[in-house]
Amino acid sequence: MKLFASRLVRKSTIAAGVVAGLVLSATASFAQSSPFAGFAGNWSGKGTVSLSDGSTENIRCRASYKVGDSGMALKQNLRCASDSYKFDLSSDVVSEGTHISGNWSEATRNLFGSVRGRAGGGEIEVFVEAAGFAANLTLRTNGNKQSVWITSKGEIRNVSITMVRG
Repeated sequence: MKLFASRLVRKSTIAAGVVAGLVLSATASFAQSSPFAGFAGNWSGKGTVSLSDGSTENIRCRASYKVGDSGMALKQNLRCASDSYKFDLSSDVVSEGTHISGNWSEATRNLFGSVRGRAGGGEIEVFVEAAGFAANLTLRTNGNKQSVWITSKGEIRNVSITMVRG
């Protein structure tokens, strides 16, 4: 009887280990398959903004990213300010594979429009547009470091930001 109970406990332990391994591997696969993997959390850093009048200013920035439970939706808020300039950019996007689309807004100028592009491998590249405004936005995340670039022909010509999570 002891031998039977011992084998049953051993088989149960092996089965529990296999199930735990499958669950962990499915979770890791999900994280890898999410185009927004690595973005979630709060970030802060600094950079520069170049304006249409030719001036360049140093900026301080904070960002927050919330990835939806499915891993296929992302809400972003990016706030940056210098001594004389600021912007408050928010976006809400969803993914179908590597293609993303959604909406964005900039609160200080009351702009809003659409977002479309691609995401995956720690990178998001999108084209944002609104009435009278268009820009390219690139975000690259590697571990706890993130780079953000915005280029436009509007008032904001170029933005370059480096942030860290935390």
